[in-house]
Amino acid sequence: MLHQSHLHTAVKIIEAFKGQEPLSAFLKKFFTADKKYGSRDRKQIAKLCYQYFRLGKSSINLSVEERIIVAAFLCETSPSPFLAFHRPEWNEHTGLSLNEKLKMLNGRIDPGKIFPWKNELTHSIDHETYSLSMLQQPDLFLRIRPGQKEKVTGKLTAAGLSFCFISDNTLSLPNGTAVDRILEPDREAVVQDASSQQVLNFPLSIIHYPLRAWDCCAASGGKSILLYDLLQGLVELTVSDIRESILANCRKRFATAGITHYDTLITDLGQTDPVLPAADFPMILCDVPCTGSGTWSRTPEQLGYFEPARIGEFAEKQQRIASSALSRLAPGGLFIYITCSVFTAENEGNVDWIKEKFHLRVLQVEYIKGVDQKADTMFVAVLSK
Repeated sequence: MLHQSHLHTAVKIIEAFKGQEPLSAFLKKFFTADKKYGSRDRKQIAKLCYQYFRLGKSSINLSVEERIIVAAFLCETSPSPFLAFHRPEWNEHTGLSLNEKLKMLNGRIDPGKIFPWKNELTHSIDHETYSLSMLQQPDLFLRIRPGQKEKVTGKLTAAGLSFCFISDNTLSLPNGTAVDRILEPDREAVVQDASSQQVLNFPLSIIHYPLRAWDCCAASGGKSILLYDLLQGLVELTVSDIRESILANCRKRFATAGITHYDTLITDLGQTDPVLPAADFPMILCDVPCTGSGTWSRTPEQLGYFEPARIGEFAEKQQRIASSALSRLAPGGLFIYITCSVFTAENEGNVDWIKEKFHLRVLQVEYIKGVDQKADTMFVAVLSK
């Protein structure tokens, strides 16, 4: 039976997976090694695995098979052939709210244990609401670049894709939509989470021009492209990260995005005496490495394998990076501290530490909560020297 085979294979994958790499990478290796699965089979099996991990630390007394079926019931919002085969009595109730489904399960699931780190979670976010948000897959979001709205919407419409505007230049699409086959990524639109698109939403009137900005943990450059677009190109960028391969990807994206004048620097700001730019900057973007707990609905395997001791490790690393970066903040400059975490120690705790140690003024502290939009949760603080 097809649906029994899917369940059996999902169990096999889950029992073999040890959390030492992203689940997406593990699945890719598994299906590459065993090519008997067609694309539809791979998609369904992968979905079952992701749904299983969305239960986090709850229902650990259930068998793997039962957890997969329970997870499918909670995560599906319409009847599915998988549930019709394994639990036909549940399948007709997939359209109920999560709370109604939980009542039907008669205590099989403890919502508080889906995301069990209540004590570490910021007080700005309701624990139960955030736990239950792990059961939904986030959407795919596009940020339309300046002057490209008509072209982007025209192409998506012509391709028959379903999308909706959640702001003037932000589109929401079903997760997994192959937009790169239809649009020119980074030239016409940037694939960027809805909350991530809002981290630079502070009053532009506080910026002094001409602006020189250092994106000190630039990764692939998404925040730099966002800043460039917001300021209509009136910014001289310097981007840095720890490896040349990272910056090579950033350069490729900049070339596509039409950003031609910028500087790059390979440096590890978390180390003692890191290489630093020669000049000071009126603006520093510091999107620090973090637990990523604000994005775990995209990578729910973290719910099963995350060790809480890592929160302190990340917080200390973030302080080292911030300290190094702040040595190049010009008088009166803006320091923009960003994480995709929901843990107090990485966010409010570090902002307080930065404020006291470097005598900065806090202009803005905000959690950008994406739960209602099926998006990530981000933290941003703007400080001034």
